[in-house]
Amino acid sequence: MNSRLRGNDNQKILNIKSYIRATLQEFVKSKGLDAEAVKIIIERPKDEGNGDYSTNLAMVISKQLKKNPKETAEEICYYFNNLPPSGGGWRGVSKTEPAGPGFLNIWVNDDYYRNVLNIILKDSVLYGKLDINSGKTANLEWVSANPTGPLHLGHGRQVALGKAVANLLEWSGYEVTREYYYNDAGNQMENLSKSVYARYREMYETGFPFPEDGYVGDYVIEIAKLIKDEYSDKLILDPDNPVFRTAGENYCFKSIKNTLHRFGINHDVFYNESSLYESGKIKETLEDFKNKGLSYEQEGAVWLKTSELLKDKKEAQDKVIVKSTGEPTYRLPDMVYHIDKIKRGFEMIVDIFGADHGDTYKEVLAGVAGLGYDPSKIKVIIHQMVTFVQDGKPVKMSKRSGNVYELDDLLDDVGEDVAQFFFVMRSANTHLDFDIGLAKEQSDKNPVFYLQYAHARICGILRNAAEVFPEYNKGVNADFNLLKEKEELDLMKALSLFPDVVEGAYKTLEPHKIITYLNEAAENYHKFYHNHRVINKENPELSYARLKLCEAARIVLRNGFDIIGIKAPERM
Repeated sequence: MNSRLRGNDNQKILNIKSYIRATLQEFVKSKGLDAEAVKIIIERPKDEGNGDYSTNLAMVISKQLKKNPKETAEEICYYFNNLPPSGGGWRGVSKTEPAGPGFLNIWVNDDYYRNVLNIILKDSVLYGKLDINSGKTANLEWVSANPTGPLHLGHGRQVALGKAVANLLEWSGYEVTREYYYNDAGNQMENLSKSVYARYREMYETGFPFPEDGYVGDYVIEIAKLIKDEYSDKLILDPDNPVFRTAGENYCFKSIKNTLHRFGINHDVFYNESSLYESGKIKETLEDFKNKGLSYEQEGAVWLKTSELLKDKKEAQDKVIVKSTGEPTYRLPDMVYHIDKIKRGFEMIVDIFGADHGDTYKEVLAGVAGLGYDPSKIKVIIHQMVTFVQDGKPVKMSKRSGNVYELDDLLDDVGEDVAQFFFVMRSANTHLDFDIGLAKEQSDKNPVFYLQYAHARICGILRNAAEVFPEYNKGVNADFNLLKEKEELDLMKALSLFPDVVEGAYKTLEPHKIITYLNEAAENYHKFYHNHRVINKENPELSYARLKLCEAARIVLRNGFDIIGIKAPERM
């Protein structure tokens, strides 16, 4: 149960869904059944005429009770209707009705929603925060691009997704370590060094051959110019000088960090792959695999028996973890790295990878498990690719120079909030179409601005209220019993769902669910605003109640924005 729906000193108010679930479990127990073994599904009906919630419990347990589902549903109704009132003198559920062949529709008492307003206003920035993971630690590793160039568009979805997932973990109670792992030990860094040297040499020797697998971006020329400015021609005949690699790595990492900073992301840990070799952990792990009989040598290479370690053994094949050249493949350091994270004591370890890692991460986790470590703590999020479209057609995002369109270029074009929102607004496991035209739209047609306008509009109303009712900001008592209109109640119902939505989004690590909810909340707010006058000098009592309702909506929108990682503007 979340801690931010706790009520005031006079009355404890439970999360209504938890209250309904607990009541259904008590009914199950009263029938002599094991409540823990019975799967209770509680859903919100699509048709509001079918109540606030519905459950199929009667259909689930009717066989065990040797009764038909409809008869069981009627018994559950009777059980609800005879519950004693709460300590505050009201009932959490106002009405229940059997429906169909064994469903149960449930209506929540309006007083519950009115009391939730008090909680929202009291908790403010804490409303929706959970304590289910209080005192626990989580490690989130994402982006992890090698420092061989600036972040490009292909990194965008992962950057934004990780930011939101980190926020979501914190809202569930975790203390989160944001981590970046990069390969500074492989051929890619050597290629960067050779590329920088070639561009440096070109400045003194036109036509100097450029490596076939070199990095061709303009940034390589910029790095070479920095080296020339500092060393002049002293390094022309010294291609193996570590300056070329170090300068390239430092330049690229500075660029990467600057882009992440624009997104509001600051990693706590930057973990170098090279440290796994320097510490001897790679060698130690190879010995562990050998001693456990999980590896073997063939044609000069070291192979891991993944065919035995993977659960799906039909298609599994053994994989090389050390090439015949003596160079480890990426699988080995990845296994060692994840073992290190487990040893650091995190209760949850989250990785975010692109679709190209869809199969390989399973091999890494199998290796971790093979050495006796529990991989159940490791949650892997795989995100699908992004297509950039304009006017319904795919477009190639490239700059005038013909070079790769970098992530910074997108931020320049559409802004940080829009980029963050668009990259997160769909489920990570689905393909994403990023509509450039819509992203540039400066109106409520843009889904980001639609939500931000709602927040800014509420802030404007509250500013006006301070002028019309000078006493309002000094503290007034609002009578929420005056809120009886359908649109008022619908908005209160929507706002009451926020903690539940946060918990559901956390459990699946899907921040797009927050956006779906915010759209629903904003839609309910707009319906309320367009149908009812908020500020009315002739009726200050009703105005106070409606202004408090507006405040509550503003709090929920702002808190939701905080999770998905966008700003909550007060003016637009």
